Amino acid sequence: MPGLKNTLARLTIESLSSDGSGVGRLNGKAVFVPATAPGDDVTVKIVKDMGRYAFGIVEELHVPGPGHIRPDCPVCRPCGGCCFRHLDYEAEARAKEGFVADAFRRLGGFGALPVLPLLTGPLTDRYRNKVQFPVGYDKDGNVTFGFYAGRSHRLIPCRDCLLQPRALNDIAAAVCAFLQAHRIPLYNEETHRGLVRHIFLRQGWHSGQVLLCLVVNGRSLPDSEQFCAELTAQFPQIKTIVLNVNRQKTNVITGEECISLFGAGYIEDTMCGVPVKLGPLSFYQVNTPAAERLYAVAREFAGLRPTDTLLDLYCGMGTIGLSMADDCGALVGVEIVPEAVESAKANAAAMGVQNARFLCADAGQAAAQLADESLCPQVVCLDPPRKGCDAATLDAVLAMAPRRVVMVSCNAATAARDCRYLADRGYRPVKVQPVDLFPRTKHVETVVLLSKLNAKQHIEVELNLDELDLTAAESKATYEEIKEYVLEHTGLKVSHLYIAQVKQKYGIIERENYNKPKSENSRQPKCPPEKEAAITEALKYFGMI
Repeated sequence: MPGLKNTLARLTIESLSSDGSGVGRLNGKAVFVPATAPGDDVTVKIVKDMGRYAFGIVEELHVPGPGHIRPDCPVCRPCGGCCFRHLDYEAEARAKEGFVADAFRRLGGFGALPVLPLLTGPLTDRYRNKVQFPVGYDKDGNVTFGFYAGRSHRLIPCRDCLLQPRALNDIAAAVCAFLQAHRIPLYNEETHRGLVRHIFLRQGWHSGQVLLCLVVNGRSLPDSEQFCAELTAQFPQIKTIVLNVNRQKTNVITGEECISLFGAGYIEDTMCGVPVKLGPLSFYQVNTPAAERLYAVAREFAGLRPTDTLLDLYCGMGTIGLSMADDCGALVGVEIVPEAVESAKANAAAMGVQNARFLCADAGQAAAQLADESLCPQVVCLDPPRKGCDAATLDAVLAMAPRRVVMVSCNAATAARDCRYLADRGYRPVKVQPVDLFPRTKHVETVVLLSKLNAKQHIEVELNLDELDLTAAESKATYEEIKEYVLEHTGLKVSHLYIAQVKQKYGIIERENYNKPKSENSRQPKCPPEKEAAITEALKYFGMI
């Protein structure tokens, strides 16, 4: 087939890819088209033909799909951050649920694993507590701020990003006005000259306190006293102003050195009742109310008991672990960033938590060391970066043999991969909860519960006559064992009838009259999908299917 580049084609968009592009088909070849929605009837121009697939751009939208709406941001397409501005939120939520389910089905091989409906936060706009604006000059030579266009360093001015609280956009505008009025030079990436590179802002969601940071190619700011006086007078919520020193020729936004011009160099806030101090270099979830719902799910999945030890790997400032400290007997947190470990210790002290300790180490090395020390945590919480866990970390967790593993991931693909690794070694994913921390963007968080059945806890089983008439497959587990497994791993209660229905679906033959209705006119309830999935997982665990 000749190359398709620069050809026009009419397509129907069938689905969405995980980067937010619509996917249609041309002569059997997948064509990825940004800013389209399932059901769209479009004419596209093919801009790149990769052989097995191609990329296109919309030339004309003939008929919009059911979830397609007019974007409410004038720069969302060139900016690229809000790749779902052209979808209503219901369609976006369905797409994100699909991304997670597809990753666990296709990459993890978990076809029957329950993926719960997307858990959303209270806001789809104005939810971010952090923003990093690059600065530059507009076409008239005025200082402005915005975002870089996708895969470039071409500045797209954006005076009111809808993901940021209005106050942060207003503060950025005031900073640019000051830089303009005082002729403070902006950084030029090509010449490595100039001073101001980025405007960095943080806002405490509960406290309302604001941190203003300028990332600079130097160690001082001209007229800094006047700058602090004017900005804090105009915006009294600004509690600290900081310079972050970055003199490197790099795409990394912040450097390692911070110089406080005003205030303590940090702001204070709370997350799930945990007090936190936030500086420019602190890792912190950008959507506080949605993150609190995320951590509540992790706490529920952990199912901690008062005598349990909780191991929190990749713990950051300790927020997840400390939010569960009251539920367990001991908490051990591990984080590789020294500043984060010190913050975790300070947070624990501020809360009066006496049962926690925090280690500064690589997660894999620390987990292996703790396993060698015969630490036996009953629950392990994993919150790895986008690349997921390495084999050393997972092997160390397996060596500790916890009762449950709770994985919090910002990348469903690596989460599915890591869950497959654990599942092949005795841990079954029980359920998956997608959580939308980043509405209108392509990102979605995932919380996974993995559980290992302890056979010693399931020896005493009450038998009845039904269990005495067994096929070869049934002899691997009784109805009561299946019920116990499902209850422990999912919290669901299932009946003998539902188990029988699922068994029959997989060809496990029951006695002819088992669980038949007493009357021919009686209607039997059908096993709900979530219980069918849970029973299926139990049958797989016991080797019955």
